Amino acid sequence: MRVCDRFDDLGREDADTTYRLGIFGGTFDPVHTGHLAAAERVREEAHLDAVVFMPAGVPVFKLDQKVTSGEDRLQMCRLATAGNPFFDVSDVEVRRAGNTYTYETLRELRAHFPANVELFFIAGADAIITLGKWRNAKELTQLAHFIAMTRPGYSREEAERAVYVDGKRLDVTFLEVPGLNISSSYVRGCVGENRTIRYIVPEAVREYIVSKQLYR
Repeated sequence: MRVCDRFDDLGREDADTTYRLGIFGGTFDPVHTGHLAAAERVREEAHLDAVVFMPAGVPVFKLDQKVTSGEDRLQMCRLATAGNPFFDVSDVEVRRAGNTYTYETLRELRAHFPANVELFFIAGADAIITLGKWRNAKELTQLAHFIAMTRPGYSREEAERAVYVDGKRLDVTFLEVPGLNISSSYVRGCVGENRTIRYIVPEAVREYIVSKQLYR
């Protein structure tokens, strides 16, 4: 199994050093500058050695929605992260058959990386609210530390309640990430209405969207 290009061998050459690897899960349909700014802020605040963007293959919570092909979403992530030496992209979930479950992903990653690589799963607080409904929720945070990104003005009360399963609080750290208030649905809407997305997504991603006529 190969997880990614830049950091696939992380921790193998120096077993005495502990590494902290962030796994940024999401649909990334499309990836935008808000994702990139948030990942960089989390990397810095959580002292991560690297962040791997992990586009979902078949997102379970979006089965009733139209989702762009995994290959297109992967390519946009690769274009967006190419210039940051601390970022990489993984196709683990896209190439896996069937619905995407984070539990299966983290099990694969935990088996792939040596014990001196700590895993940190990064997601938005809105996603973390549903954590108790994820497959094998109680085991998830034994495989990786969870970081829930919030934004200024976001109420954490509902999210805090949601990280309790069977009366036990799961290992979730909440981190406020100031940044652009952008969503992928907003980007898709702009494209569909023929409005500019320049500076909302990286230029290479914008050109890819135009060339592939996505979201029209």
